[in-house]
Amino acid sequence: MAMLRGIWKFISRPNPRYALGTLVGGGIVFGILLWGGFNWALELSNSEAFCISCHEMRSTVYQELKKTVHYSNRTGVRATCSDCHVPKQWVYKVGRKIRATFNELPKHLIGTLDTREKFEARRLELAKHVWATMKATDSRECRNCHAIKSMKLEAQAPRARGQHESAQKEGETCIDCHKGIAHKPVHKQLEKTDEKKEESFTIQ
Repeated sequence: MAMLRGIWKFISRPNPRYALGTLVGGGIVFGILLWGGFNWALELSNSEAFCISCHEMRSTVYQELKKTVHYSNRTGVRATCSDCHVPKQWVYKVGRKIRATFNELPKHLIGTLDTREKFEARRLELAKHVWATMKATDSRECRNCHAIKSMKLEAQAPRARGQHESAQKEGETCIDCHKGIAHKPVHKQLEKTDEKKEESFTIQ
């Protein structure tokens, strides 16, 4: 009986020292759970399974990726969607996720690209946006795996070696030359359009 009275006294009139300790301890535990949950969700949204859960990705660009060396090769080193489209550095990664939440997610929900026809109609526009982003970041995501300084240029084909040497001198970045290596080469469509414009201008 005395023990029950003691417990009741502790509950009804907690010692300020213990109350502060409980508050701090609870706050630490809550912070760890919150931070862990946030990072878990962040990494989950970086998985290939998450990326291709949207049929507009699964039935178009993912099918194209599966036919490339980035998906299957002799060494077994494979690049997933996030390796190319999501920064590894935490600050940039969170920024990318925020943009996706307020830009890409709403468009998915309203069906902006919910058919192949809609996707193909905007494919070049979407590709140009990705190219511009890569250009602005000096192909940061490409360089997570590829670095010109680490390349043995002498082991490359003469044309590739010359282009990489030129890129180093001119300060060019990967995406300046390497478009369409993982998806449909729509840059060729852009090049044809530019050629027609140039021809038209020359004729005039």
